[in-house]
Amino acid sequence: MLGSASLAEWFALGAASLWALSSLISVTPSRHLGAFAYSRWRMACVTGMLSVMALLNGGWGTVQWESAGMMLLSGLVGIFIGDTALFACFNRIGPRRGGLLFACHAVFSALLGIWLFGETLAGWKLIGGLAVFLGVACAIFFGQQQTHLWETIHGNLWIAIALGLMAALCQSLGAVIAKPVMQSGIDPVAASAVRMASAFAAHSLLRLTGARLFRPLNPITWPIFAMVALNGFLAMAVGMTLILYALRHGDVGTVALLSSTTPIMVLPLLWLHTGNRPNQSAWFGAALAVIGTALIVTR
Repeated sequence: MLGSASLAEWFALGAASLWALSSLISVTPSRHLGAFAYSRWRMACVTGMLSVMALLNGGWGTVQWESAGMMLLSGLVGIFIGDTALFACFNRIGPRRGGLLFACHAVFSALLGIWLFGETLAGWKLIGGLAVFLGVACAIFFGQQQTHLWETIHGNLWIAIALGLMAALCQSLGAVIAKPVMQSGIDPVAASAVRMASAFAAHSLLRLTGARLFRPLNPITWPIFAMVALNGFLAMAVGMTLILYALRHGDVGTVALLSSTTPIMVLPLLWLHTGNRPNQSAWFGAALAVIGTALIVTR
């Protein structure tokens, strides 16, 4: 029977696979609406989904409102700032390159976990963690696909790099802020709903300013709304809730390393979608990441 630590690792891998699928779904609606409008619509959908789910499973009764402030802060940092920066990055350089930058959250999280919680990443798990990170970097950085529209760079490359690294850092900080609260016994679905609601509220306040940056680039349509809702359900309602379950039982660093395999999982999905097969470097990196993942979850 799997222990809680093993379950945490599998939850993190499950979240990574959902994030890979949702990153491809996000490209069209995000470029149609713009990063701010897309994030706002997605957060509205997911806040409603999670609130109903928490009501049905009794999760709201586990929320200690004196500690809810930490979850609100986690949502503002990890979702409001982090997700918006990530989709702005995707809009500029596509999901594959953006995935490489976002994978840096594993390094940030591991360092923060060691510093703040006294976590350790040693022995085979350390070797596995290094293999995962190197595999992700190899698969994405050297496995380039230059013939598809999603590989086109829009705007200043350095701005895109800054946005991707900001998203990675905010993801790490959001997880670190949430971990102590998750260990208090709060229901992960209710916790996700609180985090999402805080991010949605912040986006709504920005929209009320009327500033051009926060307006949609194009009007939303039913097909676009359907993609937004599906993406939100997969990535946030299910994926982020899995991460919170993982944080309850596992180390921040290990959870982050395993969830950073998302760019590896994107490769075969991109192949199916674009018809462009990743090169040998990409597959070598994928194999390295799989070996590293096996070392982490079996040791």
